[in-house]
Amino acid sequence: MHLIPPMDDEPPPDYVAFVTLHAPGLRAEATRLVGGAPVAEQIYLAVLTDLAGRWRRLRLLGITESHMRQRLTARTAQWRDDQVYEVEVRVLRPPDPVVPVFSEGGSLALRKAEIIGGTTRAGLDALADAEIAWVHAYLRSQWRRLLRYVIGSILLLAVIVQYITWLGVDPA
Repeated sequence: MHLIPPMDDEPPPDYVAFVTLHAPGLRAEATRLVGGAPVAEQIYLAVLTDLAGRWRRLRLLGITESHMRQRLTARTAQWRDDQVYEVEVRVLRPPDPVVPVFSEGGSLALRKAEIIGGTTRAGLDALADAEIAWVHAYLRSQWRRLLRYVIGSILLLAVIVQYITWLGVDPA
């Protein structure tokens, strides 16, 4: 019985949908903020992991997008602070949107699937990123849970020792 149930080991569909929707923009923004550095992918996944760890609370409060932007800013600032030398950042132009081109004989079902919500499948990259981030957040939550148990056990043992010591003192 838990006051707050532990994190599931599989990402919920709404998290996967969120990542699928925001992955291209988040990846592009991370790349832009670090000037195209190879670390942009690490920052992108770290932001998704931060979101996964707090997903239930963020979704309940309705602040998923603002928290994503806040974590991206914080992770980028942390990366800049960790640099030994001054970092020169080039602001890149956002990529042009990709517009699917259908031939005359293109499938009507494929064209409708792009328009009708819930009929498109998650991109494999976004799905993989969502799974990876969720697993990292899940493992992090398991370590924190174990750490809480260890600290709680140590504190309980200290209280027991203190109480036994207090009982053993003769008031005379």
